[in-house]
Amino acid sequence: MDYKKTNAPLNTQPRDMIELSQDTGNIYETVCVIARRANQIAGEMKHDLEKKLQEFATLNDNLEEISENREQIEISRYYEKLPKPTLIATQEYIEKKVYFRNPAKEKRNMD
Repeated sequence: MDYKKTNAPLNTQPRDMIELSQDTGNIYETVCVIARRANQIAGEMKHDLEKKLQEFATLNDNLEEISENREQIEISRYYEKLPKPTLIATQEYIEKKVYFRNPAKEKRNMD
């Protein structure tokens, strides 16, 4: 996923939690949904970063041989400038791009 193309803001913005929680009917459930999606995004971003940095890994790690790699620094800076996973998850939730369900509620509705 290309996180640079997201509409998420780079800085934290205040949100109306009552308005956000209309889909679930519960503020805490909404926060839980956003938090779980943020954890998924953070894991994906970490995996992508590790995969890209793995190309620069050396087999012999001596303190004398460690030098700064310009490409490695640029990749790290790119990921530092991306919106935080929580902001991306919140934006996805607002845009209705997050699928969620509550099995406990579904079970109660069937009874």
